[in-house]
Amino acid sequence: MDFTHFNNSGYARMVDVSEKNDTVRSATAQAIVHMQPATLQVIKSGGIQKGDVLGVAQVAGIMGAKQTSSLIPMCHPLMLTSVDIKFEMDELNSSIIIRCQVKTTGKTGVEMEAISGVSIAALTIYDMSKAIDRWMEITDIKLMEKMGGKSGHVKRDQ
Repeated sequence: MDFTHFNNSGYARMVDVSEKNDTVRSATAQAIVHMQPATLQVIKSGGIQKGDVLGVAQVAGIMGAKQTSSLIPMCHPLMLTSVDIKFEMDELNSSIIIRCQVKTTGKTGVEMEAISGVSIAALTIYDMSKAIDRWMEITDIKLMEKMGGKSGHVKRDQ
């Protein structure tokens, strides 16, 4: 299998997608922020001094998805048509599960944008909550599903 981001001389390149057809594309990624049970309760109750943790993390994740091509050198700048960030409180495991779904119509997929979105949302939760819990962990950043393009619809087995 060949890496697509290297030219014949072995140097990095942005993949040429000019011959690809525009199709509807979407991707969903996930990340988990593990924390102390008390931290999860403070976030739920809105008791963090810096403000509404999940509200700020949601906006940050959307902004992160939109800035992906500025952060990752070989990503194409894309016109995103939708970015949706959702949070699930997992009290049993004292964690917040973050999911980001990104959509576009274009020549290349939005996997990196979805992964960037959950990563930035997770980092924002950490940043806003670190004063009460420095040992939070961000784990399981991964692509869960993608649709569109030549590979069609693929979904991670749970």
